[in-house]
Amino acid sequence: MKNKRHQNTPASYLVLFKDNQVLLLRRFNTGYEDGNYSLIAGHVDSGENFTQCIIREAKEEAGILLNPEDLKVAHVMHRNSEIIGNKERVDVFFITKKWQGEIQNKEIYKCDDLSWFNLDKLPENIIPYIKQAINKIKNKVYYSEHGW
Repeated sequence: MKNKRHQNTPASYLVLFKDNQVLLLRRFNTGYEDGNYSLIAGHVDSGENFTQCIIREAKEEAGILLNPEDLKVAHVMHRNSEIIGNKERVDVFFITKKWQGEIQNKEIYKCDDLSWFNLDKLPENIIPYIKQAINKIKNKVYYSEHGW
């Protein structure tokens, strides 16, 4: 019998650090991890690359503009999700020190908090794989797996 090939869902994440803090958003009214903290993020659309995705999501979710030359891949995660259907994910986490505009919650119908949190005191209700990625980035680990 032939092995079934992976059918991964790609997603991009933005990790913004400032003064030993990280920017997190609390999911709301989405049907996935509502009430828990995550990062600016989104699924990569067909015909879009990871970089284009996070630039689009940063503008849609936080009202900021990113320059692709300022983005650096800080971590890649291969993840097995609890979601029904396509469970396999490939997540690319970008960091940058530069953006244009003032950070603001642009999707109040999907996010009820957008705040900076101390890296040493992340909220209890942070999504576990997000916490893992942040910790790996802090420790300069560029690849990890979650949920396998």
